Amino acid sequence: MSYNNILTEVKEQVLYITINRPKQLNALNKETIDELSTAFNKAESDADVRVIILTGSGDKAFVAGADIKEFADFSIEQGKQLAAQGHEKLFNLVENLSKPVIAAINGFALGGGLELAMSCHIRIASDNAKVGLPEVTLGVIPGYGGTQRLAQLAGKGKAMEMVMTGGMIKADEAMEWGLVNHVTFASELMEKADELANKIKKNSPVAIGKAITAINAGFKDGINGFDVEIEQFGLAFGTEDFKEGTTAFIEKRKADFPGK
Repeated sequence: MSYNNILTEVKEQVLYITINRPKQLNALNKETIDELSTAFNKAESDADVRVIILTGSGDKAFVAGADIKEFADFSIEQGKQLAAQGHEKLFNLVENLSKPVIAAINGFALGGGLELAMSCHIRIASDNAKVGLPEVTLGVIPGYGGTQRLAQLAGKGKAMEMVMTGGMIKADEAMEWGLVNHVTFASELMEKADELANKIKKNSPVAIGKAITAINAGFKDGINGFDVEIEQFGLAFGTEDFKEGTTAFIEKRKADFPGK
Protein backbone atom coordinates (compact mmCIF):
# COMPACT_ATOMS: atom_id res chain seq x y z
CA MET A 1 0.00 0.00 0.00
CA SER A 2 1.28 3.48 -0.87
CA TYR A 3 1.07 6.44 1.49
CA ASN A 4 1.60 10.18 1.06
CA ASN A 5 3.19 10.95 4.43
CA ILE A 6 4.79 7.75 5.70
CA LEU A 7 7.16 5.10 4.38
CA THR A 8 6.86 1.42 5.31
CA GLU A 9 9.19 -1.52 4.79
CA VAL A 10 9.32 -5.03 6.24
CA LYS A 11 12.72 -6.67 6.64
CA GLU A 12 13.29 -9.92 8.52
CA GLN A 13 10.02 -9.67 10.49
CA VAL A 14 10.60 -6.04 11.45
CA LEU A 15 8.29 -3.34 10.09
CA TYR A 16 9.94 0.05 9.69
CA ILE A 17 7.52 2.99 9.67
CA THR A 18 9.03 6.37 8.83
CA ILE A 19 7.02 9.57 9.12
CA ASN A 20 8.06 11.34 5.94
CA ARG A 21 7.28 15.07 6.11
CA PRO A 22 10.80 16.45 6.55
CA LYS A 23 9.94 19.99 5.38
CA GLN A 24 7.31 20.14 8.16
CA LEU A 25 9.67 18.43 10.63
CA ASN A 26 7.34 15.41 10.37
CA ALA A 27 4.49 17.25 12.10
CA LEU A 28 1.34 15.21 12.61
CA ASN A 29 -1.55 16.35 10.46
CA LYS A 30 -4.86 14.52 10.05
CA GLU A 31 -3.74 12.60 6.97
CA THR A 32 -0.54 11.44 8.66
CA ILE A 33 -2.45 10.23 11.71
CA ASP A 34 -4.86 8.35 9.44
CA GLU A 35 -2.00 6.75 7.51
CA LEU A 36 -0.19 5.72 10.68
CA SER A 37 -3.41 4.22 12.01
CA THR A 38 -3.82 2.20 8.82
CA ALA A 39 -0.21 0.98 8.92
CA PHE A 40 -0.38 -0.08 12.57
CA ASN A 41 -3.73 -1.83 12.12
CA LYS A 42 -2.35 -3.68 9.11
CA ALA A 43 0.76 -4.71 11.06
CA GLU A 44 -1.36 -6.06 13.90
CA SER A 45 -2.81 -8.75 11.66
CA ASP A 46 0.35 -9.42 9.62
CA ALA A 47 2.00 -12.66 10.69
CA ASP A 48 5.21 -11.60 8.96
CA VAL A 49 5.63 -8.67 11.39
CA ARG A 50 7.04 -9.41 14.85
CA VAL A 51 8.36 -5.95 15.84
CA ILE A 52 7.72 -2.39 14.64
CA ILE A 53 10.28 0.43 14.60
CA LEU A 54 8.85 3.94 14.25
CA THR A 55 11.02 6.93 13.34
CA GLY A 56 11.00 10.23 11.46
CA SER A 57 12.68 11.12 8.18
CA GLY A 58 15.76 13.32 8.16
CA ASP A 59 18.04 14.08 11.09
CA LYS A 60 16.19 16.99 12.69
CA ALA A 61 12.97 15.58 14.04
CA PHE A 62 11.10 12.46 15.04
CA VAL A 63 7.89 14.50 15.12
CA ALA A 64 8.02 18.20 15.97
CA GLY A 65 4.39 18.42 17.07
CA ALA A 66 0.98 18.60 15.49
CA ASP A 67 0.04 20.69 12.47
CA ILE A 68 -1.39 23.71 14.33
CA LYS A 69 -2.88 25.26 11.20
CA GLU A 70 -5.41 22.43 11.04
CA PHE A 71 -7.10 23.29 14.34
CA ALA A 72 -6.29 26.92 15.11
CA ASP A 73 -9.93 27.98 14.65
CA PHE A 74 -11.61 24.95 16.28
CA SER A 75 -14.52 25.28 18.72
CA ILE A 76 -14.66 23.58 22.13
CA GLU A 77 -16.58 20.63 20.71
CA GLN A 78 -14.24 20.30 17.75
CA GLY A 79 -11.27 20.33 20.12
CA LYS A 80 -12.78 17.50 22.15
CA GLN A 81 -13.42 15.50 19.00
CA LEU A 82 -9.87 16.12 17.77
CA ALA A 83 -8.40 14.67 20.97
CA ALA A 84 -10.86 11.77 21.21
CA GLN A 85 -10.33 10.72 17.59
CA GLY A 86 -6.55 10.95 17.96
CA HIS A 87 -6.65 8.72 21.03
CA GLU A 88 -8.76 6.11 19.27
CA LYS A 89 -7.11 6.18 15.85
CA LEU A 90 -3.47 6.24 16.85
CA PHE A 91 -2.19 6.81 20.37
CA ASN A 92 -4.25 4.22 22.25
CA LEU A 93 -3.94 1.91 19.25
CA VAL A 94 -0.14 1.96 19.45
CA GLU A 95 -0.07 1.53 23.22
CA ASN A 96 -2.37 -1.50 23.11
CA LEU A 97 -0.92 -3.11 20.00
CA SER A 98 0.10 -6.74 20.54
CA LYS A 99 3.24 -6.20 18.45
CA PRO A 100 6.07 -4.35 20.27
CA VAL A 101 6.61 -0.82 18.97
CA ILE A 102 10.03 0.82 19.34
CA ALA A 103 10.26 4.58 18.88
CA ALA A 104 13.61 5.64 17.41
CA ILE A 105 13.64 9.33 18.33
CA ASN A 106 15.90 11.10 15.87
CA GLY A 107 15.83 14.75 16.94
CA PHE A 108 12.88 16.80 18.19
CA ALA A 109 9.92 14.98 19.73
CA LEU A 110 7.60 17.77 20.75
CA GLY A 111 3.91 17.91 21.59
CA GLY A 112 2.14 15.20 19.64
CA GLY A 113 5.55 13.80 18.72
CA LEU A 114 6.46 13.09 22.33
CA GLU A 115 2.93 11.82 22.93
CA LEU A 116 3.36 9.38 20.05
CA ALA A 117 6.75 8.25 21.36
CA MET A 118 5.28 7.72 24.84
CA SER A 119 2.54 5.55 23.29
CA CYS A 120 5.24 3.22 22.00
CA HIS A 121 6.39 0.37 24.22
CA ILE A 122 10.11 1.24 24.12
CA ARG A 123 11.90 4.49 23.30
CA ILE A 124 15.46 4.98 22.04
CA ALA A 125 16.77 8.50 21.51
CA SER A 126 19.69 9.92 19.58
CA ASP A 127 22.04 12.02 21.69
CA ASN A 128 20.89 15.17 19.87
CA ALA A 129 17.21 14.54 20.59
CA LYS A 130 15.12 17.01 22.56
CA VAL A 131 11.67 16.25 23.94
CA GLY A 132 8.93 18.40 25.39
CA LEU A 133 5.24 19.24 25.64
CA PRO A 134 5.02 22.94 24.73
CA GLU A 135 1.23 23.09 24.37
CA VAL A 136 0.69 25.62 27.20
CA THR A 137 2.71 28.15 25.19
CA LEU A 138 -0.17 28.01 22.68
CA GLY A 139 -2.91 28.29 25.29
CA VAL A 140 -3.85 24.61 25.21
CA ILE A 141 -2.73 21.39 26.95
CA PRO A 142 -1.45 18.06 25.63
CA GLY A 143 -4.48 16.29 24.17
CA TYR A 144 -3.15 13.01 22.86
CA GLY A 145 -2.47 11.37 26.22
CA GLY A 146 0.55 13.46 27.18
CA THR A 147 -0.66 14.48 30.64
CA GLN A 148 -1.33 10.86 31.54
CA ARG A 149 1.55 8.96 29.97
CA LEU A 150 4.18 11.50 31.02
CA ALA A 151 3.06 11.19 34.64
CA GLN A 152 3.13 7.39 34.36
CA LEU A 153 6.66 7.36 32.97
CA ALA A 154 8.34 10.24 34.79
CA GLY A 155 6.14 10.76 37.85
CA LYS A 156 3.62 13.43 38.75
CA GLY A 157 6.14 16.08 39.80
CA LYS A 158 8.22 15.86 36.63
CA ALA A 159 5.07 15.84 34.50
CA MET A 160 3.77 18.95 36.23
CA GLU A 161 7.08 20.74 35.67
CA MET A 162 7.46 19.72 32.05
CA VAL A 163 3.87 20.55 31.07
CA MET A 164 3.66 23.84 32.99
CA THR A 165 7.00 25.22 31.77
CA GLY A 166 6.46 24.00 28.22
CA GLY A 167 10.21 23.50 28.04
CA MET A 168 12.37 20.92 26.32
CA ILE A 169 14.81 18.50 27.89
CA LYS A 170 17.78 16.77 26.27
CA ALA A 171 18.05 13.05 25.65
CA ASP A 172 20.25 12.29 28.66
CA GLU A 173 17.86 14.04 31.00
CA ALA A 174 14.93 12.25 29.36
CA MET A 175 16.61 8.95 30.18
CA GLU A 176 17.15 10.05 33.78
CA TRP A 177 13.45 10.87 33.98
CA GLY A 178 12.45 7.48 32.59
CA LEU A 179 11.09 8.85 29.32
CA VAL A 180 13.52 6.90 27.16
CA ASN A 181 15.15 3.50 27.62
CA HIS A 182 18.41 4.18 25.79
CA VAL A 183 20.41 7.08 24.37
CA THR A 184 22.86 6.52 21.55
CA PHE A 185 24.81 8.45 18.92
CA ALA A 186 22.59 9.66 16.09
CA SER A 187 24.59 7.58 13.60
CA GLU A 188 23.89 4.45 15.65
CA LEU A 189 20.21 5.03 16.45
CA MET A 190 18.69 2.60 13.96
CA GLU A 191 21.41 0.04 14.67
CA LYS A 192 20.43 0.13 18.35
CA ALA A 193 16.75 -0.17 17.45
CA ASP A 194 17.54 -3.15 15.21
CA GLU A 195 19.57 -4.77 17.98
CA LEU A 196 16.64 -4.52 20.37
CA ALA A 197 14.14 -5.68 17.76
CA ASN A 198 16.27 -8.74 16.98
CA LYS A 199 16.34 -9.71 20.65
CA ILE A 200 12.57 -9.33 20.93
CA LYS A 201 11.58 -11.19 17.77
CA LYS A 202 13.33 -14.38 18.92
CA ASN A 203 10.74 -14.76 21.66
CA SER A 204 7.12 -15.85 21.53
CA PRO A 205 5.00 -13.16 19.83
CA VAL A 206 1.90 -14.52 21.52
CA ALA A 207 3.50 -14.29 24.96
CA ILE A 208 4.79 -10.80 24.21
CA GLY A 209 1.30 -9.66 23.26
CA LYS A 210 -0.10 -11.06 26.49
CA ALA A 211 2.68 -9.38 28.48
CA ILE A 212 1.84 -6.02 26.87
CA THR A 213 -1.81 -6.50 27.85
CA ALA A 214 -0.87 -7.34 31.44
CA ILE A 215 1.61 -4.48 31.87
CA ASN A 216 -0.79 -1.92 30.41
CA ALA A 217 -3.58 -3.14 32.67
CA GLY A 218 -1.74 -1.89 35.74
CA PHE A 219 -2.08 1.67 34.46
CA LYS A 220 -5.79 1.58 33.65
CA ASP A 221 -8.40 2.88 36.11
CA GLY A 222 -10.75 0.27 37.53
CA ILE A 223 -8.66 -2.67 36.33
CA ASN A 224 -6.64 -4.94 38.61
CA GLY A 225 -3.37 -5.59 36.80
CA PHE A 226 -2.65 -8.68 38.89
CA ASP A 227 -5.96 -10.23 37.83
CA VAL A 228 -5.18 -9.52 34.18
CA GLU A 229 -1.74 -11.05 34.61
CA ILE A 230 -3.24 -14.23 36.06
CA GLU A 231 -5.72 -14.44 33.18
CA GLN A 232 -3.10 -13.85 30.48
CA PHE A 233 -0.68 -16.27 32.14
CA GLY A 234 -3.35 -18.98 32.08
CA LEU A 235 -4.32 -18.29 28.48
CA ALA A 236 -0.70 -18.73 27.42
CA PHE A 237 -0.90 -22.40 28.40
CA GLY A 238 -3.35 -23.00 25.55
CA THR A 239 -1.06 -21.65 22.82
CA GLU A 240 1.18 -23.44 20.33
CA ASP A 241 3.99 -21.07 21.37
CA PHE A 242 3.83 -22.42 24.92
CA LYS A 243 4.02 -26.00 23.66
CA GLU A 244 6.96 -25.14 21.42
CA GLY A 245 8.77 -23.13 24.10
CA THR A 246 8.51 -25.78 26.80
CA THR A 247 9.32 -28.62 24.39
CA ALA A 248 12.39 -26.76 23.11
CA PHE A 249 13.55 -26.14 26.68
CA ILE A 250 13.21 -29.83 27.59
CA GLU A 251 14.94 -30.87 24.37
CA LYS A 252 17.69 -28.30 24.95
CA ARG A 253 17.25 -26.54 21.63
CA LYS A 254 16.24 -23.06 20.51
CA ALA A 255 12.52 -22.55 20.19
CA ASP A 256 10.98 -21.82 16.81
CA PHE A 257 7.78 -20.04 17.78
CA PRO A 258 4.88 -20.31 15.30
CA GLY A 259 3.21 -17.24 16.75
CA LYS A 260 -0.03 -19.05 17.56
